[in-house]
Amino acid sequence: MSMSDPIADMLTRIRNAQSVNKEQVSIPASNLKAAIASVMQDEGYITSFSIEGESANKELIIKLKYFDNQPVIETLDRISKPSLRYYAGKDDMPSVMNGLGIVIVSTPKGVMTGQSAKAQNIGGEVLCSVS
Repeated sequence: MSMSDPIADMLTRIRNAQSVNKEQVSIPASNLKAAIASVMQDEGYITSFSIEGESANKELIIKLKYFDNQPVIETLDRISKPSLRYYAGKDDMPSVMNGLGIVIVSTPKGVMTGQSAKAQNIGGEVLCSVS
């Protein structure tokens, strides 16, 4: 059976792993998921990530980050869904918790945070929010 929303599955696996204090989580790999993990690593929400396995069965291994035995990621929400896509222009980019969180945006120049997309004067599809 095929998965209808692989990004939502990725976010759910991360939430579930953090709720039971797992050190890492394994997710079926794709280029978009790796780009999202890269943005999360650059912003300090995860420790690291790697892609392991052979071409057909690649796994994205994400090492989760904790501070005082509490997960660094408090909320992880999917914004644009397959049933309802959400696009934002450079002037309409949403903010999370008044700038304490980030939105991850897929733009023509790649996957990046909403702040960097706004700084480059480009918009795109708002994939998820992290805080």
